[in-house]
Order: sequence, then structure tokens, then C-alpha cells
Amino acid sequence: MIWDISFRRRVIKQIRDLPEPVQKAVKFLVKDMQLSGPMAQTWPNFGKIKGKSDCYHCHLRKGRPTYVAVWQVIDPEMRLIEVKYVGTHEGADYRRIC
Repeated sequence: MIWDISFRRRVIKQIRDLPEPVQKAVKFLVKDMQLSGPMAQTWPNFGKIKGKSDCYHCHLRKGRPTYVAVWQVIDPEMRLIEVKYVGTHEGADYRRIC
């Protein structure tokens, strides 16, 4: 069954400002999560954010700057995921995002 992916308004604006290769990576990640769910284990540096329930992150592009995505499972039974942040690793405050 397919998962529903939603974005915060701020995230949509963040994605528009990203370099094109990173935008493509976001599209691939979303497609992967729609088909496989929130456990994007094939993505680089995928992991659960410690201390937060059902909140995950992965790297979209390594290097300088490193780009990351952060998402949270809103409702596992309804299969709903919300993307909370897409941007540079330096700008990601994981404790505040989720």
C-alpha cells in the first residue's frame, strides 16, 4: 500500500531554493517513501532521530554543504508521513524540527 507524503509550507519553499541535483534527490526520496514507507534504509546516513518518536533523517547529498531531509510518521495506520525539513545539515536543528 502507498504512503501519503505531505510537506510543511516552509519545506516547499526550501526545496525551491535548493540546487537542482538536490531537488531531484528529494523527488527520489519521496517516491521511495511512498512505495517503501518511512524506513529509507538505502539512503546515506539514514537514521532515527534520538529522543523523538517516529522521526527520521537521511543525507540527500554529501560534501560541502551536506543536504539532509527530516520527516516524521504522523499516523502509521493511515500511512501518513510529513516532511519537516529539507536543507543544509548545518541549518538543521533536529531537536526543534520534530
